[in-house]
Amino acid sequence: MSADSTAAVRPRNRKQTIVDAAGRIFSEHGYHAASMEEIAADVGITAAALYRHFPNKYALFAACANVMADRLVATLDEVAPGAPLADLLGAVTRGTVTHRASSGLYRWESRYLDREDRHSLALKFEQVVDRVTEAVRREYPLPDAGLRAVAALGVIGSITMHRTSIAQRRVEEVLLESALRVAATGPVTGGGSTHLVELPSGPVSRTRRAEIIAAAIPLFEQDGFANVTNGRIAEAVGLVPSALYRYFPGKADILAAACLQAAAILAQAVEQNLHGVDDPGQALLALARTYVAYSFEHTALTSVANAELAGLPAGLQRPLVSAQREHIAVWERELRSARPELDQRQARVLVHAGFGVVVEAGRRLRWEDVPANRDAVSALLVGALGV
Repeated sequence: MSADSTAAVRPRNRKQTIVDAAGRIFSEHGYHAASMEEIAADVGITAAALYRHFPNKYALFAACANVMADRLVATLDEVAPGAPLADLLGAVTRGTVTHRASSGLYRWESRYLDREDRHSLALKFEQVVDRVTEAVRREYPLPDAGLRAVAALGVIGSITMHRTSIAQRRVEEVLLESALRVAATGPVTGGGSTHLVELPSGPVSRTRRAEIIAAAIPLFEQDGFANVTNGRIAEAVGLVPSALYRYFPGKADILAAACLQAAAILAQAVEQNLHGVDDPGQALLALARTYVAYSFEHTALTSVANAELAGLPAGLQRPLVSAQREHIAVWERELRSARPELDQRQARVLVHAGFGVVVEAGRRLRWEDVPANRDAVSALLVGALGV
């Protein structure tokens, strides 16, 4: 076949095909774990051909993030000004579910964008939040319209963070109903109750292993796992880099130990705060308050666990995924007891929707750990569940 005939059959949308494939792979494996070779193979081209479209992995990553943000802005631009909130959130839900495999890219991986690209993307997302906030304020003139708007968007965005298999139309209905409930959630009265939730104390850094974990977590959160060297971790605890290997085989093992520590603290807190609670509604309220308290007290640990888990080797991931499933199973059981009309998949989607509320509302509040913020986020989480 001649060069001319090869060019004739090359897809005109090849660049978009590459971006779509890259978005899926970046979302699944994380920025650093994904490779240009893997992306090229997914598209069905050589790595050399891929580099003709994008000079490096960063350029492709930035393109993926911008396509996702532009798609979201364009989706809302198609909704008429002054349209009902249900129309706005419905459009966002359809677009997010349709592009579920790649739409979670920005949520955790934006730290790897440079400052200019991150700022540009943030402005695009602000357009979306402002549009939704306006509709929330118009239909539900209650305090904290901006907080309720980002929490509702957190419900919708949560579908990108798990792989529960469920029909598109059904999941769109579940997410939209949940997001609308969150948008309508009123302020909490008699605040302070959430702040009284008891959490087990974290491990005291008396052993060298504990010191290493405690030093690594804020570094991972600030700069991303891949950008933190063993040397920086060792320096933070007063060791030479080679001495680190006496306690951990590698950097990934430090991260896995930190994630297991987070899972253990949360599991103990759940067991402690569900003790003696028989009513499913009260159990869900206890779970919500516990999860929110945990998220506010261990922000760095949960952020690192959420962001970096996908990049761990399979052997290190396995116990972490198992712990996560056990935790979610507790929520599913109580939710289906409170709402027997839900099937298992619907319940799981709603549980993740609640977690999405906590992430986005917590970020909006800059994780300022005061009783009023804990109560507000707990109320929004319970609203997402529909109990």
